[in-house]
Formats: sequence, C-alpha cells, structure tokens
Amino acid sequence: QVQLVESGGGLVQAGGSLRLSCAASGRSVSSVGMGWFRQAPGKEREIVAAISRSGGNPYYTESVNGRFTISRDNGKNTVYLQMNSLKPEDTAVYFCAGRTFTFSSTWFKGPYDYWGQGTQVTVSS
Repeated sequence: QVQLVESGGGLVQAGGSLRLSCAASGRSVSSVGMGWFRQAPGKEREIVAAISRSGGNPYYTESVNGRFTISRDNGKNTVYLQMNSLKPEDTAVYFCAGRTFTFSSTWFKGPYDYWGQGTQVTVSS
C-alpha cells in the first residue's frame, strides 16, 4: 500500500510561485510513477504533470508547460511540483497520485492506483 500526503498549497498573487510536496509512505516511491492532478470548482479533475519512477521524460499538460516543473527525491520518498508564473486559472485543489510501474509510453494517462487528499492552491488576480 502507498499513502500520499500533499502540502505546500496556499494563496498567491498572479505571477507568483508555489512548490507543492507529496510525501509517500508504505513503500518506496522510487517504484511508482507519480502524477499531479488538479480540480477547479465546477470542473473535472485533470492531469497537470507526471514523472516516471526514474525521473526521466516528465509529462506536462499544455496549459502549464514551461511554467511548472515536476521532480522527485526518491531518497526522501517525495515528489514536488514547482509552480511558477501562476495564473488565476491555476486555482484548484491539487492532488498527488501514484501508479505502480508499467511498461507503457503513455503510462501517465492512468489509471492511477493511489491518491492523496489534495491541497488548495488559490491564485488571485
């Protein structure tokens, strides 16, 4: 079993930055592909970024590409999402998710096996 706990959300002005953290427990995060998702009020949950167990070839959704960076520290069993140049449309609850390893070039699309409770990110105009 894997348990995921997000932290680092908060209120920030447009153009500002936040770094989200996702701490994993129960097993080594190094064996799990990780993703960040978000859900805005009245919207469906969408994938934001994903990173493989090795940390290579990260995926970013088009709307955040160039502004967000996903990374991982397997020694600390933690995955990060550095969010720069934040926009009001980035406002959402951000979720950390994990998927057990699978050989697939599109593994990041899911399905994911483990989910955190979410952390609120609010970007003011």
